[in-house]
Amino acid sequence: MMRIGILYICTGKYSMFWKDFFLKAEKNFLPGMHKEYFVFTDAKRLYSDKIPRIHKKYQEKLGWPFDTLKRFEMFLKVESELEKFDYLFFFNANMRVVETVDESFLPSKEEGLLAVEHAWLHDASPTEFPLETNPQSKAYIEPGMVTHYLMGGLNGGISRCYLQLFKDINRNIYEDLSKNIIAIWHDESHLNKYLLGKKVKILGPEYGYPQGSGLPFKPKIIILEKNWYGGHAWLRSDKKDLIGDNLIYLKLFIKKLLGR
Repeated sequence: MMRIGILYICTGKYSMFWKDFFLKAEKNFLPGMHKEYFVFTDAKRLYSDKIPRIHKKYQEKLGWPFDTLKRFEMFLKVESELEKFDYLFFFNANMRVVETVDESFLPSKEEGLLAVEHAWLHDASPTEFPLETNPQSKAYIEPGMVTHYLMGGLNGGISRCYLQLFKDINRNIYEDLSKNIIAIWHDESHLNKYLLGKKVKILGPEYGYPQGSGLPFKPKIIILEKNWYGGHAWLRSDKKDLIGDNLIYLKLFIKKLLGR
């Protein structure tokens, strides 16, 4: 039986998303295959964390943007455990598998890796892509070189290929940090650079569908709207941006209340 490793980070308040993610993934993601979950968290308790297939790994909260920028470093801490799987996939905490995702999801041996087109940029001109523009960064992409902009919230592949991605991108991130450079969209910027020119399985926005967006795709995996869960700043415990997020949340609540 195919062995699937699922990587999931939920430090701080993001642990609120775990239960529903797990239940939906168990039901809808690659049903019939053996799945194990590696949950990087500082939560004292998680839903069903006594299940042997759930591997709870302590991870302190690093603060923004390092909670996302250093995700590959987190995964490499358990490299020896991850090597045992056929495929590995990372999901953002606020993703939900809402429809059956069968084995056609898996990249082939020739592709090795999988990524998802960014929903909000699926029909954008490449000149609109938010690429890293600093030539000193390892995430820099020359204008005109990219035809698809890939989201950072869901990716994966054959374990040996994906583990190599961890190592290479983590090295590039630390080379940037040594020069006091943080790419514009953090690990997502580095992911787009790393996959540039490689044969990769690219899935459409139905695999990373923003909740309530109205985009013309039938969603299989949705991205929950964080503003309905307190907002980015509240989830990150970032006091600096908390007022702005609360205002956004309040406006959305009023619109829903008025049926607009």
